[in-house]
This record gives sequence, C-alpha cells and structure tokens, in this order.
Amino acid sequence: MSRQERRVGNPAKTLERQRTFKNAVLDLRALTADDLEAVNGTILDHMQSSVKMIPEVAGHLINAGGKRLRPVLTIAAARAFGYDGHQHINLAAAVELIHGATLLHDDVVDESALRRGLETANIIWGNKESVLVGDFLFSRSFELMVKTGSLKVLDILSAASCTIAEGEVLQLATQKNTAATFEMYLDVVKAKTAALFAAATQAGAVIAGASEAEEKAFFDYGMNFGIAYQLVDDALDYAGTQSDLGKSVGDDFREGKMTLPVVHAISAARNDEERAFWQRTIGDVDQKDSDLPRALELMQRDNIIPRTLDCAREFADEALASLRKLPQSDYTTALADLVDLSVARNS
Repeated sequence: MSRQERRVGNPAKTLERQRTFKNAVLDLRALTADDLEAVNGTILDHMQSSVKMIPEVAGHLINAGGKRLRPVLTIAAARAFGYDGHQHINLAAAVELIHGATLLHDDVVDESALRRGLETANIIWGNKESVLVGDFLFSRSFELMVKTGSLKVLDILSAASCTIAEGEVLQLATQKNTAATFEMYLDVVKAKTAALFAAATQAGAVIAGASEAEEKAFFDYGMNFGIAYQLVDDALDYAGTQSDLGKSVGDDFREGKMTLPVVHAISAARNDEERAFWQRTIGDVDQKDSDLPRALELMQRDNIIPRTLDCAREFADEALASLRKLPQSDYTTALADLVDLSVARNS
C-alpha cells in the first residue's frame, strides 16, 4: 500500500511542510485546541486535594508535558460525529487521569528513574507515595466518568482500567521468560497499552451517539493504533536516543522485558552461545556493561528493528482501514496522519 493510499481525506493536506509524527500531533492538537484547553482545566481541578503532597506528585507528572494522545483521541472521535455537547471533556480528562495513574504505578514497578526527561515521582517522593497518588487519580477518573451520565461509557472505561491492570500482571509473568512467543507479547501490549487507546476512541464515539458499526470502527482504530504505537516504543528502546525519548535507552533490556525485538532476536539466534547470551541477560538478568552493545549488534545483524517496525506498520494499516469505514472529516484525516506517521517517529 502506498503512502497516498494510506491517507484518509484530502491528499494535499500538509504538503507545505514535512510530514512527521510530531507535526501530526500538533495538527490534531490545533484542531481540538479549545476542547483540549477545557480538558486540561478539568484535569487540574481533579488533581486538587487538601493533602498537599497529592497535587504536588500528580502535577509533577501531568505538567511535565506529554503528547496528550489519549484525550485528544477521545475529543476527535466525538467531534468526528459533530458532537456539540460537553461530556467529551469529562471523558477525555478521565482517560488522561487513568493514563497518569498507570504511569505512576509503572514507574514504581519498573523502578524507572526518568519520565519525559525528568526524574520520576517515585525517585523524588518514593514508591509508596507514587502508588497512592496513582490510586487517587484512578478514583478521580471514575468521578468524571459518572458525570457523563452514560452507563455504557462507564462500562467501557472501567473495563479498560481492569484490562490495564491485568496487562501489568501479565507482563510480570512474561518478563524474563525467554520462551515467550509473539502471541504472548501481543496479549501484553493489547492489555497494557492498546486497551486505553481503544477505550478512548470508542467512548468518544459512544458519547456522540455513533452507531454500533461506527463505534466498532473507532474501537478497532484505537486498538490497532495502540499496538502499533507500543511496537514502535519497544523498537526505540533499542534504536532511539535518551534526548529524543526522555528516558534511558535500554531500560527494557536491563529489566529483562520480553518485548518484540527480544522475541525476534532470540528466535534468530544462530548457535548455543547466542541463545545462552539471551538467557543470561534477559532470563537471568545477569548483565555486564558490554551486554547492551552486544544485544544491539545481534539485533542489527538480523534486522530486528526493521522487522519490528514492519509489524507496527501492519497494525497501523489496520487502523487506517477502520477509519475508512467512518464519515470523512478533518478529524478523521488528522487521525489518519497520526497513525500513519507514528511508525516513523523517534520519540
């Protein structure tokens, strides 16, 4: 499929400047600017507490930047059907609070030191504080869901929250397991990352009164976009730079995570020495300074990163196919650019 064929909407859009993922994000944020400002205000309101540490910890994460991808997806999905109410604001804010809560928990579980180029909350305040503030944000997100008055939306986002937690546990079960397969890895990605992308777009469509077929198309778009996005993230952990990523390169390797690059690399091992290398470094997490460069050397030899990105491209194309089932607008065009260019991003 050619790049032009992947586009949805006006093929002349953004020809005046380079088509990059960063610009696609900026375009979608500009298209949803007023709504996004209202979402940010709602998030700030729901971070407040008489317990001083709660807004400090939450604010450190939420005010540190980030693309705001998930709330923007909710806004765009609702606006794509001409929705002119205000409940999509509460929905989008709930989605971002869920995401923020999972990040606080993730950094504790992964013992991460950097997030968006800054020290993580668990490093500054501690693990207990980060977990408890994450719980606070989860609770606030449910308050916002209830405000929409939609039981279906509450069902979608509460189910997604449960699935994300299951994904975290599933990742722990597959971590350090050098026998993990692509299917096992994909189950983790669907639960841990893609579920919230899918819930964000589906909920936006539901609040706007979309048909079941349209709601399903937006769910499929979000799910496949989320998978593609995580696949690129996993590739960048071995092929990116700290300045671009805002976090340490090689974190997944150091933690023994069975991401797709490692799954492919293990399957491509040519002899017992290479298989023993992966078992020692990933399975046993017995590593020395020279091991990450060796892992990168093996991945480069066997084209592991291009293979991972090719897989991401397949899921991105599935997301684009779902968009073609929907009424076309500036919003679907912007969403198409977002997923199309996400596979070529460097952060």
